[in-house]
Amino acid sequence: MDLTLTAILLGVVEGLTEFIPVSSTGHLILAAEVFGYDAEQWKVFNVVIQLGAILAVVVQYWRTFWAVGWGLLRVDPMSVRFLRNILLGFLPSAVLGLALKHYIDILLGSPLVVGWALLVGGIAILAIEKVAKPGGASGVAQLPARQALGVGLVQCLSMVPGVSRSGATIMGALAMGIERRTAAEFSFFLAVPTMLGATTLELLDNRAALASGLGPVGWTEIGIGFAVAFVVALVVIRGFVAFVSRSGFAPFAWYRIVAGILAIYLLSR
Repeated sequence: MDLTLTAILLGVVEGLTEFIPVSSTGHLILAAEVFGYDAEQWKVFNVVIQLGAILAVVVQYWRTFWAVGWGLLRVDPMSVRFLRNILLGFLPSAVLGLALKHYIDILLGSPLVVGWALLVGGIAILAIEKVAKPGGASGVAQLPARQALGVGLVQCLSMVPGVSRSGATIMGALAMGIERRTAAEFSFFLAVPTMLGATTLELLDNRAALASGLGPVGWTEIGIGFAVAFVVALVVIRGFVAFVSRSGFAPFAWYRIVAGILAIYLLSR
């Protein structure tokens, strides 16, 4: 497949799936099987275009980040609580991610793991949707420290490809009684330090490839993928909260179940 077309398609996949509970990493792994490209050659590309998705969060919520930044300078209690909750949500995955990176890399090479994770995750979403009793509207700064830490611990499940970082954090938050909008926005905000940390770690691990040249997949393709991921992710973020407020998470669950069964069937043949 043409390099430019592959870059566009992967940028769409990343932007479309990063912030909804279907697993962007899992879809990028399956994309290698579907499109038939060499995943190793596109490894650095897949890492860097995640920054496009991160930028989409910053652009969409720039007023929140700006207000929190000024609030921290004034030691405003709400801004301090906001930062505390983000750090509590981020730290578990940062610690475990460093400790288990070798095993995570092994799992990333298994498309079949993605298929099973999609299937099991879809069933879990349906179960949580049925039994969860979210509380009233609040906000990220209003979350108790124990809930923020709890969401961070659940986020660690997303180290298994196919589980979905956004899916784990949002459904974990709902199971703890956090209302939908706050759960979704907390997941968006947690993505910034979590994905920045993971991207930085991967770039450090691949610094030799960056220094010696990227091979057939160069900075042009990376730039295209980054831009596409940013635009698509921005559209998804703007529509996601409104969608789940109306329709819940069941549509994503059924998509995961169908995609998981299909992936398992095709990869097991």
